[in-house]
Amino acid sequence: MACFKEKIKILKGNIVHTKTSEAFNIVENGYIVVKENSVEGVYDKLPGKYEGITVKDYGDKLIIPGFVDLHTHAPQFAIKGIGYDKELIPWLETYTFPEEAKFKDKGYAEKIYKEFVEELCNQGTTRAVIFGTIHEESTEILMKLLDDKGITSYVGKVNMDRNCPDTLKEDSDESIKKTIQWIENCSGKYKFVKPIVTPRFVPSCTGYLMEELGKIAEKYNLPVQSHLAENPSEIEWVNELHPDCKNYGDVYDKFNLFGQTKTIMAHCVHLTEEEIAKIKMNEVVIAHCPTSNVNLSSGISPISKLLKKNIQMGLGSDISGGETLNMFSVMASAIKMSKLRYVCFKEEEKPLTIQEAFYLATKGGGRFFGRVGSFEEGYEFDALVIDDKNLWKVSKGSIEERIERLIYFGNEENIINKYLSGKVLN
Repeated sequence: MACFKEKIKILKGNIVHTKTSEAFNIVENGYIVVKENSVEGVYDKLPGKYEGITVKDYGDKLIIPGFVDLHTHAPQFAIKGIGYDKELIPWLETYTFPEEAKFKDKGYAEKIYKEFVEELCNQGTTRAVIFGTIHEESTEILMKLLDDKGITSYVGKVNMDRNCPDTLKEDSDESIKKTIQWIENCSGKYKFVKPIVTPRFVPSCTGYLMEELGKIAEKYNLPVQSHLAENPSEIEWVNELHPDCKNYGDVYDKFNLFGQTKTIMAHCVHLTEEEIAKIKMNEVVIAHCPTSNVNLSSGISPISKLLKKNIQMGLGSDISGGETLNMFSVMASAIKMSKLRYVCFKEEEKPLTIQEAFYLATKGGGRFFGRVGSFEEGYEFDALVIDDKNLWKVSKGSIEERIERLIYFGNEENIINKYLSGKVLN
């Protein structure tokens, strides 16, 4: 019995999570029981078998799942909020590529990555999927910092061998060689961080490079991340580069980078019906990045339509196309943009609800990591403890209203504690 009790952690508070995108699961003044790193149960009254185990009582505070950021660029952290008068391709050429070239300097990489990881943690992100740069040594600096902080993540060494500055353009065979060396060096090296195959996007990768990266992903059984159908001019460019392919997604599929192993495609603003069907069939995960889609004038993603079709999706901050790592803000942007699409496009799908946005930021993105993002039995216990008293000047509203106001006004000051896989994340 003593051994059983030692493995149990019990938290008390207002527990909020989602099992589906359709509704909140709320237990007011409830108990969540964690055994080792996983949820054993959520209860309105504590079962007798847990009698005598210390309860961490958070009173009227909210206990919600940790946030999952499915798409962000760590090396762009220093230039967030800059260059949003440009669209994607000019923005990359003017701001992003020159900044990423600086990460050849490991000292500079360590400075920026330290700031990025600290901010990521402060904002309540417990899981993330992250782009590095072409520089494998700097990318390993990022991986170590994330691992030291305890943030579970996938990190990619970026690959580019065309249509980029010489400071970032890799020789194709050298890119492949360095990627394999990097994978073999870092696989199994870290407790919380794993590698992910990362062709930047089709315009910056030759067919030869993409084909080899597809082989690498299959050989090492690694996931893949890239960008898809973000901007109209980008899509036109892809069509010019690959006239033999039916669409943008077909290019990735041709080279086994489209769901042959676990895959995330960011943005997906301008998908064809064929692409949507292939995404669903191949179980490709979409990282919806609403703040970036607005800032770089990319468009308004049909997020409600995709959700209705049961496409696997989560949210991405997309630093620095997006201006913040605050996932409350990303959720609010996702809701606002879906409302604009509903009004302007006069589509049948209704705008995102509060619970749908919350689901995308937690369980929707968490599915990429396994049983993550919910407080259902057997799910890894990633959680945020929220003190929202500063958001209410008079009496507090219902739990649903408190979550809504948190989405529109919440920030790191409201997060008073974080748990990842059952342990406190500092």
